[in-house]
Amino acid sequence: MEIVADAVEVTGAHSTLLAPTSLHVNSGDLLVVTGEPHSGHTALALALSGRLKPSRGRILVDGADDPRALRRRVAIVDGPEITEPEPSVPVSTAVAEGLSIAGRRSGRSAVRTWLAAHDLTEHAGTRVENLPAAERTRLLVDLACAAKTTDALVLDTPDRHGGDPRSWYELAKREARRQRAVVVLCSPHTADRLAVPHARVGADNRAEEGAR
Repeated sequence: MEIVADAVEVTGAHSTLLAPTSLHVNSGDLLVVTGEPHSGHTALALALSGRLKPSRGRILVDGADDPRALRRRVAIVDGPEITEPEPSVPVSTAVAEGLSIAGRRSGRSAVRTWLAAHDLTEHAGTRVENLPAAERTRLLVDLACAAKTTDALVLDTPDRHGGDPRSWYELAKREARRQRAVVVLCSPHTADRLAVPHARVGADNRAEEGAR
């Protein structure tokens, strides 16, 4: 899978939500993209997944302008007010909802089996907001990958929950090794802590190498 963002810009009613951004990611790649708060992380995630039409520029998937294919194949992980779970629900409920969205069995037995397989049984009754940051991101990445159509992931600012960024970075690397295209959106400070190459929101990054 190849995703190319070509000078993608998103404008709102009163301001620019995402400055022109270009990037390129393939199956097996892990690309870290940094931006300051309110620089357009979620707008970029929505555009990359075909859920928001850019005001200018375009997103190509395997060379085609095909938002439907992007929506089917690209999952946004923990997008604020988009795909993040309701904070007060127990993990078991979040799993049931995630499995249902993925087109998988989501009854009580299926949820118990899934939790056990992912070493989360002890957290079944824990409210999502009380999950440790590392467990939260692992839960949501694994649920996003439960859909057979998921070929790419966009992790939307996992660093906003605190914790050690290496935990979700290792998850992202795991999914890249499984030949998914993975984009992680985070702050410049987090990328510096990880000491990894990174692209930037609001820049033409196609000539630069991201983290692989």
